[in-house]
Amino acid sequence: MSVRVVLLGPPGVGKGTQGRRLAAQHRWSLISTGEILRDAVARKTLLGLEARKRMDSGLLVPDDVMIGLVRDRSAEDDSAAGFVLDGFPRTVPQANALDSMLQARGQRPDAAVGFDAPAEELVRRLSARRECPVCKRTYNLVTAPPQNNQECDDHPGTVLTQREDDKEETVRKRLQVYREQTSPLLDYYRGQGRLRMVPATGPVDDVYHSLSRALGC
Repeated sequence: MSVRVVLLGPPGVGKGTQGRRLAAQHRWSLISTGEILRDAVARKTLLGLEARKRMDSGLLVPDDVMIGLVRDRSAEDDSAAGFVLDGFPRTVPQANALDSMLQARGQRPDAAVGFDAPAEELVRRLSARRECPVCKRTYNLVTAPPQNNQECDDHPGTVLTQREDDKEETVRKRLQVYREQTSPLLDYYRGQGRLRMVPATGPVDDVYHSLSRALGC
């Protein structure tokens, strides 16, 4: 049976970690718009350059760009058995576009999972993220630090860097944008009877078990 799950929640709440595990366990494809965009940024495509400016400022990438990315990715063969959407939709218009896109294929989102955590906890998590400028491996100085707390484990001597969108001021702006533009999605999916809320605090395994129970899988 093909299953389509939408993951919702503010930046830093753990959607990527949980979505990756959920997709791997059920052999569904993981469609992470953040990863798609970061790849475009790294390759310095026209889309990537424009997206970089907006992401560094804590702003959302335009709807038409995101919709196009998801339309193309969700039509690939590995998504036929089901997929987990991480990072899309982020606005109610995007959710409407997703519904229309899937309806044209005789499909629909089966469930939307809303992850929840206190704002200050999210600021603490995101501000502690660091990245290797060589291999792009991501660390967290609080929850998953490198061995010497400054350099990449895979590239000794390479000092980790902090992405612009992980600096505290930008993080707080990202959370504000989420509250204003993305949180209405909870009501959107609640109104359709598809919303499942999951607490995103505590050990990663506990959060995943709550996610599995919420989806009944």
